[in-house]
Amino acid sequence: MRMVTATAVALALVGQAAPAATAHQPATDGIWRTDGYGTVLSIRNGTFQEYQTTAVSCLKGDSAQRTGPGTYTTPDGTVLTVRTRGSRDRGSLRVDGSVGDRNLRRIPELPDACTSPAPEGPLAAFDVFWQSFEENYPFFSAKGIDWHALRDQYRPRVHAKTTRDELHAVFSEMVKPLYDAHVAVEDGDRVFAQVRPGTVLPTQELDTKVKKFIVAHDLKGARNLQDFANGRITYADLPGGQGYLRISGFGGYAGDGAPYAAQLAELDRALDTVLDQERTQRLKGLVIDLRINGGGSDALGIHIAEHLTDTPYLAYSRRARNHPEDPTRHTRPQPVYVTPAQGPRYTGPVAVLTGGSTVSAGETFTQALMDRPGRTVRIGQPTQGVFSDVMRRKLPNGMAAWLPNEEFLTRSGRTFDGTGIPPHLTEPVFTEDEFDKKRDSAFGRALNVLREYGGTTS
Repeated sequence: MRMVTATAVALALVGQAAPAATAHQPATDGIWRTDGYGTVLSIRNGTFQEYQTTAVSCLKGDSAQRTGPGTYTTPDGTVLTVRTRGSRDRGSLRVDGSVGDRNLRRIPELPDACTSPAPEGPLAAFDVFWQSFEENYPFFSAKGIDWHALRDQYRPRVHAKTTRDELHAVFSEMVKPLYDAHVAVEDGDRVFAQVRPGTVLPTQELDTKVKKFIVAHDLKGARNLQDFANGRITYADLPGGQGYLRISGFGGYAGDGAPYAAQLAELDRALDTVLDQERTQRLKGLVIDLRINGGGSDALGIHIAEHLTDTPYLAYSRRARNHPEDPTRHTRPQPVYVTPAQGPRYTGPVAVLTGGSTVSAGETFTQALMDRPGRTVRIGQPTQGVFSDVMRRKLPNGMAAWLPNEEFLTRSGRTFDGTGIPPHLTEPVFTEDEFDKKRDSAFGRALNVLREYGGTTS
């Protein structure tokens, strides 16, 4: 996170000493700036308050109340954990359901902009919108977008009498060339967002249509067809000795608004049934279908991966943009590992089905399986190409911008943002031709590959 004041001032503040904690004051109380994420935190008297900062603004963000030692819970049930690290002037923030921590550095006081009235009006909203992307968005260069030129083009169109409808249209036009599914312009119930050209969003309607098609055509003759986790997970035993596991998201397992702990408990109930001792020993192969997957919690994806290996390995490393003026500077990459789960684990061949409607946590889970020990093959189409957690940045007029600021790196340092993770074997995924001919080429290819593997591991 980056302070609102100029870079030199921000760096100077970090070096100043902070007052010592009292006997009754938790060590984490005080003012903190995070590395990356454009945020300052105030923790006092049991209240956690976020401030979203840029070089031109400071606006209050989320708040939470203390619910345990070092833990704070937001009104929507998200649990935040704050710890000191090494010294009382260094700390970490973990958001339940995410992977990794955010590093904190103590500062003596809130920036002046956080204690002064915020500028208002359409021009102020424009400047905060533009600056939020300027300081946090990592992919302008990769996408060939000149963000400064867009400011010069669109700012003259904004004035004191610009309406909300007009401003929403301006913001939407500015971000449209990014074709980034993690970028959106929000004004109440009105949201502008779009996906990579040639792909479609994994809506509930599409998910229902595809699931019905799969059950009717791919799972004819299958046994033990079961739904779990509020219908987000489906499993069936296939006639050839393979298993079929469909995951349509990494959330919503315990209903809307349920905390991460409840989601994890529902996932464990599903995994205890699907990957029990008897099945993990007899399966000759496993198809994991992520073709319609709307994302959710990266941590739930890692949890599933832990049931698919006997050997620890690196899933990916995560880093955030960490300089308001230099998009090439990032936080230190934080490794995320897959460690074998307790209890039964399946370690045989896996065929992962992906497509353009494999989004966000569906993609980080796909990436977490790339270096899985054993035979793992990807079949279908490239994933959507959005991996980062989404920052929701408030604007002075009540609107909001959504944008990513992170990269997920492979062991060799590669990212798949924009392009998506490519398959090993390309097949059409839920095209009109496939539906018309009642054919699922990717599913059929997966079964053939698993049969060729013969149920052995490598």
